[in-house]
Amino acid sequence: MNKKILTAALLGGLAFAQAASAQEFDDRWYLTGSAGFNFQDGDRGTNDAPFATLGLGKFISPNWSLDGELNYQNPNFDDNQDQNWSQYGVSLDLRRHFINEGRGWNPYLLAGLGYQKSEEEYLTTGGELKDRKDGNLAAKVGVGLQTTFEKRVAVRAELAYRADFDDQSVRQFSTDNDRPDWFGDVLASVGVVIPLGPAPVAAVAPAPVAPSCADLDDDGDGVNNCDDKCPDSQPGQTIGPDGCPVPVSIDLKGVNFDFDKATLRPDAVSILSEATEILKRYPDLRVEVAGHTDSKGTDAYNQKLSERRAKTVYDYLTTNGVSASRLQGPIGYGESRPIAPNTNPDGSDNPEGRAKNRRTELNVQN
Repeated sequence: MNKKILTAALLGGLAFAQAASAQEFDDRWYLTGSAGFNFQDGDRGTNDAPFATLGLGKFISPNWSLDGELNYQNPNFDDNQDQNWSQYGVSLDLRRHFINEGRGWNPYLLAGLGYQKSEEEYLTTGGELKDRKDGNLAAKVGVGLQTTFEKRVAVRAELAYRADFDDQSVRQFSTDNDRPDWFGDVLASVGVVIPLGPAPVAAVAPAPVAPSCADLDDDGDGVNNCDDKCPDSQPGQTIGPDGCPVPVSIDLKGVNFDFDKATLRPDAVSILSEATEILKRYPDLRVEVAGHTDSKGTDAYNQKLSERRAKTVYDYLTTNGVSASRLQGPIGYGESRPIAPNTNPDGSDNPEGRAKNRRTELNVQN
């Protein structure tokens, strides 16, 4: 019962340790020191005794640490306090820490291998006092709690089981047959972990740099905010280098037709060639291809003639590299949209006005 109470007190002592925030990976070397109680294997015939450790270690990753540790204990025999029995050794201990940010203490698991030296005084059957000194392998497993390095010194509490593979013990064993191959001791301790050197400086991420206006294009028109004088342009508009919609007009004045004809005149070809280049320069531009006539003839005849004239211009544009998806039509408006009078005020014929009305147009749709 006393052993259980002591063990619980040692492990529960950390509940009163000051809380500290979990830190980032700290790979400094550190010193360790601890004191505790060694609950001896009953087969040894020795008293339970205090023990102490001193070590050196470091974290090898954010959650793993490796310690080299010296230990010493000096129990007495139950039946003869004058005879010496002592033990000391060295171990290499690997700990897996379960660290959560914002928690001041963190549990860990322990596994270690080491070398233990035993010194045992005993009396022979003839009453002669002798001394046995043997070294052997030892293995250790355990659990513990440890605070962080936030307050410079960390606190550690640990409960471990150590298997001491000492098969040469003399005390209480009359023959080799009844001598155990190993002894198991329970170790309960509290200690400190003292990092060496200054704490590492956490890398400070550079402050995010706000993008400049030259890197932004809020309205998606292809002109950065620095140069964009019209930040509210709409999709589909033709945009100039200043970010403003460009009032594109394609002038087909001169693309006129002979009377009752739908074939291009030589002087119209150069005008259409220039219009084609304008359309290629503004690939987002969409236009309506429209044909018109003068007032001579019936409405039905003029409607068909205007459609043939629009088709002539439409075919020229598509043949010379303008995508049909950008062209609306061809559409004929017949004689319904004159741009000049077909007759004079006195009702007589106006040949010059009718010549202007025999035309095609590219009407910008965006």
